[in-house]
Amino acid sequence: MEKLVIIAGPTATGKSDAAVSLAKKIGGEVISADSVQVYKGLDIGSAKITPKEMQGVPHHLIDVLEPEEPFNIAVFQKMAKEAMKGIYERGNIPIICGGTGFYIQSVLYDIEFTSEDGDHGYRHELEKKTPSELYEMLKEIDPLSCESIHENNIKRVIRALEFYHETGRPISGHNAEQRARKPAYDARFFVLTDERSALYERIDRRVDKMMEAGLVDEVRALKERGVPRMSTAMQGLGYKEIYDHLLGECTLDEAVYTIKRDSRHFAKRQITWFKRESSAIWIDRSSFADPAVGIMTVMLSNLW
Repeated sequence: MEKLVIIAGPTATGKSDAAVSLAKKIGGEVISADSVQVYKGLDIGSAKITPKEMQGVPHHLIDVLEPEEPFNIAVFQKMAKEAMKGIYERGNIPIICGGTGFYIQSVLYDIEFTSEDGDHGYRHELEKKTPSELYEMLKEIDPLSCESIHENNIKRVIRALEFYHETGRPISGHNAEQRARKPAYDARFFVLTDERSALYERIDRRVDKMMEAGLVDEVRALKERGVPRMSTAMQGLGYKEIYDHLLGECTLDEAVYTIKRDSRHFAKRQITWFKRESSAIWIDRSSFADPAVGIMTVMLSNLW
């Protein structure tokens, strides 16, 4: 099987830096497994890696879609596999880097997806409901999915409800069956983590830096461009909350508080998700005096 490196973990654990450093040592190219960095113009709120930070390492699935375009896991899988084909042809090793666990697993296990079409009549009825109403429906039919799907991720909540409507089965069961598939690659799966309080403090600090860097102006420009509030791009953490603020639905302080709170909750769900990956090699930043050196040492010692 072809070689593949995965660097995953919760937000703000240094995944991007680790991916660049490892790529320079093993002849790798990085594929972003992020649902927001794929969009042009969504830079600050996504903590998008800059060209300087890439240090000459080729990166894929970053700045490839306009904010108005839809993006989902099936599209990600197709684009990632196309990128990997080119990387292998160049004699390099793909390094998938990101915190979106299902995106990563879609490639690692070559997951097959159900039709995205669905029953448009049923979907229309669901779209009339509030996020909390939809989430309560999901809790009743598929409580396991609620462990990995946030209430505000309306698109995924609706898809899970649609799947149950179409098949009579919870989508969590379908996803578990797909995850039980054998890996399609000779992969090394690394999960970066940190002591919980330190992680949460770094998340809060990152949000403060985003605000200082001009996140409000970034979202305002997207809004004035005409990017819809319910577009896929605007569902990303930070973007939705600031968009709500610009619509006058909350104060800026309230928006920032929500971003920090939901980012911490998201990190917790990411950790829960990756714990399901039995082959993962966990690397705790807090166990090293110099995390960058320690992380690289562990990764290099666990390669082929």
